[in-house]
Amino acid sequence: MSFSNWDEIRTAYQVARLGTVSGAAEVLGVHHATVIRHIDALEQRLGVKLFQRHARGYTATEAGAELLKVAAATDDQFSQLVGRIKGQGGGVTGELVVTSVVGVAEMLTPVLARFQAQHEGLTIRYLTDSRLFRLEYGEAHVAIRAGNIPQEPDNVVQPLDGYMPHLVAAPSYVARYGVPESLDALAGHRFVGADGDILRAPHHRWLAGQVPPEAIIFRASEPLAIESAVRQGVGIGFVQSWELEQSPELTEVLPPDPAWASQLWLVTHVDLHRTAKVQAFVKYLKEEAKAWR
Repeated sequence: MSFSNWDEIRTAYQVARLGTVSGAAEVLGVHHATVIRHIDALEQRLGVKLFQRHARGYTATEAGAELLKVAAATDDQFSQLVGRIKGQGGGVTGELVVTSVVGVAEMLTPVLARFQAQHEGLTIRYLTDSRLFRLEYGEAHVAIRAGNIPQEPDNVVQPLDGYMPHLVAAPSYVARYGVPESLDALAGHRFVGADGDILRAPHHRWLAGQVPPEAIIFRASEPLAIESAVRQGVGIGFVQSWELEQSPELTEVLPPDPAWASQLWLVTHVDLHRTAKVQAFVKYLKEEAKAWR
């Protein structure tokens, strides 16, 4: 594969990243017919299908994913090279893609905003989802994950300060039902709990083991929905520490328990870990995360 084919590879990378021909065409500044021509030519040259076409867009095949893994790293490193050639070697520009579980979005978004404000020319893409984004396929530069230490090969994993949820009740709930006087009294109260993937979080598992299922009268699959229901007085439930700080009217039902804590992990791919953009953000995030304790 010659260097002259890089435009085709870059086109394939953008189609895989965005999932549509129109999206890739917009990012690359070309006509959608050019995108299709590049994909067809690349597949013909390689003799394999790189994408499965379907009504919603394009999905990379196994062969496509392998090619795009290299393309993602090359695209990012090429951007860094251009910056150094232009005398901007210490600059942080282009696109930074960060992913995390939804539960840390409220504390991570301000960090991303402050980091972006310090680096003119930097664009932030922040992706939150319960699924694990594949760093080796270029889906993100940096991932913040919770729970057990990530085990995927070729990733650089560093511990990040974890977060401690708090079990609280709103004033309207306290006025109507009071608060439990002990751990044993929890079963006599009403609770807001989790549904779906976030049930894996330590504090939600703890709650499910402490109270009967019928005591959890409201369930939600998003942390923000749980916190909103708690503030509305639907039941006792968990909020994060920053939520408690902003809502002093909430009453802590029990002291924080170490069993509720979630460890956070900062994950980068080895191919991009040393790039200036990733290094600058990782250093900044580590400092900011000290305030999450």
